[in-house]
Amino acid sequence: MSPWSWFLLPTLCLLPASAAHRRGAPAPANCDLRPEQSELNSFLWTIKRDPPSYFFGTIHVPYTRVWDFIPDNSKEAFQQSSIVYFELDLTDPYTISALTSCQMLPQGENLQDVLPRDIYCRLKRHLEYVKLMMPSWMTPDQRGKGLYADYLFNAIAGNWERKRPVWVMLMVNSLTEVDVKSRGVPVLDLYLAQEAERLRKRTGAVEGAEEQCHPLNGLNASQVRPSA
Repeated sequence: MSPWSWFLLPTLCLLPASAAHRRGAPAPANCDLRPEQSELNSFLWTIKRDPPSYFFGTIHVPYTRVWDFIPDNSKEAFQQSSIVYFELDLTDPYTISALTSCQMLPQGENLQDVLPRDIYCRLKRHLEYVKLMMPSWMTPDQRGKGLYADYLFNAIAGNWERKRPVWVMLMVNSLTEVDVKSRGVPVLDLYLAQEAERLRKRTGAVEGAEEQCHPLNGLNASQVRPSA
């Protein structure tokens, strides 16, 4: 028998609290009650073997937004596992570099060349507004850590005119006051990866950057709709 226990983190979906229970059914009490940890939908699957293996559904948001809603059995499975596989290796510099590169338009093309003029102008005005507002969106804690508004804006939106429309759309969706205030807090996947490294667990990834990028880059213009 293998001496290892596996805790696998693919691209499933983690819903905070009990949102997945009886979706669509009239249950007003669900809005008022706080279920016990043991009653929450854990989004944890067990593969019955010796030792057991686990699949756990994650979501790409700052871990502090969902950590308190993750049931204890999921946290215990993570602690007990010796090997952890993630969707991507977000601690690998090559992965981050490859994800950045794949978002770019072909050499010589700019976003202005591929977007309708009115949409491009709206986008440019919106980004100017975000850059203007960002200093007021930042938290004292972020400033205390040496983060500056211009640096943060460039970290999120830098080189946006060279990016493919689908990646610009995702970028714009993350440029809200709530998201800016949470910058610096790792998303759930990255937090678990950092914890796995700290606890000296073996880690790996089930996908590479190319597998993440190609489906999105394969979308045509009619499939990428701008927000109203």
